[in-house]
Amino acid sequence: MAKRFGGRFSPLGRGQDGDQSPLRPVPRPVHHPLESRTRWITFMAVPFLISAFWQGPFGLVMHLLAFAGVAGGMVLTREGLQAEAEYDARRVARRPAIPRKLFGGVLSGLGLALGSYVPGAELGAAVIGIAGAVLHWLSFGTDPMRDKGMEGIDSFQQDRAHRIITEGEAHLKAMQDAILRTGDRRLEARVAMFSATARELFTRIEQDPGDIAAVRRYLGVYLQGARDATVKFSDLYLQTHDARTRQDYETLLNDLETQFAARTRKLLEGGRSDLDIEIGVLRDRLAREGVAQPAIEAGKLETPMTMDDLLIRRDSEKQPR
Repeated sequence: MAKRFGGRFSPLGRGQDGDQSPLRPVPRPVHHPLESRTRWITFMAVPFLISAFWQGPFGLVMHLLAFAGVAGGMVLTREGLQAEAEYDARRVARRPAIPRKLFGGVLSGLGLALGSYVPGAELGAAVIGIAGAVLHWLSFGTDPMRDKGMEGIDSFQQDRAHRIITEGEAHLKAMQDAILRTGDRRLEARVAMFSATARELFTRIEQDPGDIAAVRRYLGVYLQGARDATVKFSDLYLQTHDARTRQDYETLLNDLETQFAARTRKLLEGGRSDLDIEIGVLRDRLAREGVAQPAIEAGKLETPMTMDDLLIRRDSEKQPR
């Protein structure tokens, strides 16, 4: 009888030794829902490529350029969609440096114009090209044109954090590529879980680049050491399949994951403490200015009231005393 795998290092598994808390699922890569359209449009441009070999020299060149224009435009559009998906998935993000969807639409329209070009009918080819570019814009939309969540963030610190996070992502990618050589699904899932924990720290730094000095060692030295350890472990494990070596490597990942998670929590708690201080200072200042009286003490909330409570309270206020 088939039994579902649910070991300790399964992405949706449970811990051992009575630990019933489910492990955190590994996040999937971000994809845009319209990416598949680009493949279909490229496939629909294949007749340009096939019919080119039944044309004269001029028609051959024009049809090949038409297919290249449509295919190249879809490549740019797919990259633009991926950049837009990454932009939407982040709280703090810069607009893409290159408007790939815009250039993809222009290139696709130019390809359609070249494919429909006939000597003496230049206007018709231009209309078809413009119509193709407009349909591309209606189908895929525009590129993000403004930064998101960048108010009050130092651009220099943001660029510095972006470079360090990019290096950290390269280390994580190298770890995942190295562990694939072992062919062990549990080890692959374990490395993926560690990568997810490290990316939580990445997200925190993206939201507040001012914390980069406190975690630079985590994003550089520690991740580089984890990458080197993973490469050496993969090479050794392929030759020996030693259980002790595997246990030592898993223990290393556990320690690193604990440290990364603790650092992320510490940064979050520090940000929460700073917010409480700002709120307290603002309340005291408002009270001194006489603008508003702090009706609610810090750390306490009003008791929630239902509609019946409100009606009873209103009736009691109307009764003469």
